[in-house]
Amino acid sequence: MEWFSPENVIAVLTAVLGVLTSAGVLWYERRVPRRKRIGYRVQMDTPIGSEVSQGRANVRLGLFNETPDMADATLVLLRIENDGSQSIGDEDYTGRGELNGLTAEFTGRTVRGIAVTHSPDADHLMDHFTPAAGMRHHGSLIRLPRVPLNRNEHFKLLVLLTGSHVGGPIKVTGGIRDGVVARNKAARPDEKPPLFGPAARSITVALTACVVALAGIIVVRDDSPPPMDCAKGTLTVTGSTAFKPVLEELKRTYEDECEGAEILLDIHGSNAGVRKLDALGAKTGSSGSPSMIALSDGPRPAALTKLHEKRVAISLFSLVVNDTVPVKDLSLDRIRRIYRGDIRNWNEIDGGPDLEIRLVSRDANSGTREVFQRRVLDGNEPATSSRDCTTKDYAQAPVLRCELDGTDQVLAEVARLDGAIGYTELRNGDVPEGAHRTAIDSTTPSVDTIGTSSYPYREIEYAYTYGSPPADSLVSGFLTYLDNYGEEIMRTNGHLPCATPKGMRLCGEG
Repeated sequence: MEWFSPENVIAVLTAVLGVLTSAGVLWYERRVPRRKRIGYRVQMDTPIGSEVSQGRANVRLGLFNETPDMADATLVLLRIENDGSQSIGDEDYTGRGELNGLTAEFTGRTVRGIAVTHSPDADHLMDHFTPAAGMRHHGSLIRLPRVPLNRNEHFKLLVLLTGSHVGGPIKVTGGIRDGVVARNKAARPDEKPPLFGPAARSITVALTACVVALAGIIVVRDDSPPPMDCAKGTLTVTGSTAFKPVLEELKRTYEDECEGAEILLDIHGSNAGVRKLDALGAKTGSSGSPSMIALSDGPRPAALTKLHEKRVAISLFSLVVNDTVPVKDLSLDRIRRIYRGDIRNWNEIDGGPDLEIRLVSRDANSGTREVFQRRVLDGNEPATSSRDCTTKDYAQAPVLRCELDGTDQVLAEVARLDGAIGYTELRNGDVPEGAHRTAIDSTTPSVDTIGTSSYPYREIEYAYTYGSPPADSLVSGFLTYLDNYGEEIMRTNGHLPCATPKGMRLCGEG
């Protein structure tokens, strides 16, 4: 029987053990009663007298030497805490009388003085340690009042004793309804507390043994198939410059992990990419879907009906301004007036210098430009009026505007030119020295706030194929790899993956 293999048997046993463990924990949580518990421990028992009875010398100065009857004195620090699973109220104590809660006994020694301290944020406990509340001592005994303790709360008694040496019996007694008073133990400073209890260790060892055995069988057999998304051949990826950093990193990792695969990047803008894919597909004809993927900032032109879409991510973009302009925020209205030519000098904006506004834009193939026009301007940019981005080619142009081929050129030119403004994808948040990003309507672009902020300059990133590529093709494999392994790469470069729960909802809204 093919199913009855060693790895399958161990896998089933591991699953069964996990289910039984979960059921056992659930049963314990619901059926086993949780007890109230007060624990105590001696944190210090040290001599401050001469320790004649122990045969060791002792040096005493100041009050310890001047106070009479201190020759056999000792100091004890006693910690009393609620180390159970429930809070303890004053009505939970069952000692005789209305005031008595617990009794601390120091056999063979006489209590000479007491100081009480409490745990952090528990100042209210001090109101209970008064004679009227039942706090008193006599001989070797300290009577403690009925002190309510929340979980993990504690108080400490620093007790001055005489009459015997260190190490004498110390015991705290009392009654707790549905609970116990018991000595507990704290780890010494050089000890590390155990991570697991005995039951948890046993279960962990059993589960680990099963997993190690299963892994050992798989490693020894060494017959695991290559990843599902690996395929051989050559694939060309074209289109969006906004997605270029993501594609460059995915190209390296895919080629490293998938032997025989070669990814060629041909990035010239969203519109140029989808049109190139459509033209290649039409030329290929009935011979099948070409080995090409086109990334686009926003949907394809309606006429390119043969292109099949896959929504990959939500991409973020931003405006960038030269550092000679200290403006950090622009409203949608002012942005539109700037690009219409209604505002031509930065001094027409509060805080702006006396500088001509220069618009540094992308060419018509750019998806970043198309998104800017559709999402921000609600219209087209003005005509090109400068070839060098510095001077107007004709004086009557309402605004100085130039076009460049790629994002890197736009960023470099905005950083170089006084008064320049342009736009770019978010990428990893970096802009060159000499330029800075600006908010839109007081909102900055952030992958973390997509869907909750009103930031307008964003768009769905599409991956297009010509028709439906075969499931075992390099085209399908690379798209699957993008979903499975590209999430962190996309987020780092200013994109929210559609494969995430939040991205799935936003990408579905269109």
